[in-house]
Amino acid sequence: MALATFFKRSHIPASADSVYRWHAEPGALERLTPPGERLRVVSRTGGIEDGARVAFRFGPLRLLWVAEHRDTIPGRQFRDVQVRGPFRHWEHVHRFLADGPDACFLLDEVFYELPFGRLGERIAGNFVRRKLERLFAWRHRVTREAFATPPGRAC
Repeated sequence: MALATFFKRSHIPASADSVYRWHAEPGALERLTPPGERLRVVSRTGGIEDGARVAFRFGPLRLLWVAEHRDTIPGRQFRDVQVRGPFRHWEHVHRFLADGPDACFLLDEVFYELPFGRLGERIAGNFVRRKLERLFAWRHRVTREAFATPPGRAC
């Protein structure tokens, strides 16, 4: 079965380096998690550099998910790869593409495969796609708002 792909792109009013650093700050995963989502980080080694890992429990069943960071290019990208979790395959590439000195495009690409092949797709495929849409709409909005100029303050 082929990998499913999800893609989200947004324009952010800040440099690629700034947005990358914001994603690398402690607490970024929690900040980028929508309210009401059951997510608790249970361990973390490193930040977002190659080989760093984060383990968290999520959802009503408190499933364990462990992701490893790979292919880090400071200021430009990093990739999360599931090493343990609910998917047969999961990788999430975060890209920060400069659009001049004071803006960038935030791109999220997720390549995934649900467990149980066609049956898993039939049972959970639409749910997972809707969940990704909501999750990344939230993440991109939070990121944009973090770099928005406060009202009444010109740059």
